[in-house]
Amino acid sequence: MKSKNIPADIKLKSITEAQDEIKEIINNLENKDVNLSESMDKFDRMMHLNNHIQEQFKKKLKEIKISSNKSNKEHNNIK
Repeated sequence: MKSKNIPADIKLKSITEAQDEIKEIINNLENKDVNLSESMDKFDRMMHLNNHIQEQFKKKLKEIKISSNKSNKEHNNIK
């Protein structure tokens, strides 16, 4: 699922906020009588949240790699 498919309200969430909403959805699906249509909507939202979290982790990993490479180059230039 590409980021353009992720709803705007989800894109604004932090990783922690998205994780919290996923937990809430899971609890709701496990503890309440929810009709099939509503369950499918909640599952869809949970998948969007999960994809958003994955994208955020990819961005953070990329930032870490860039920062690490920059630090390594600076360290090597000092020697």
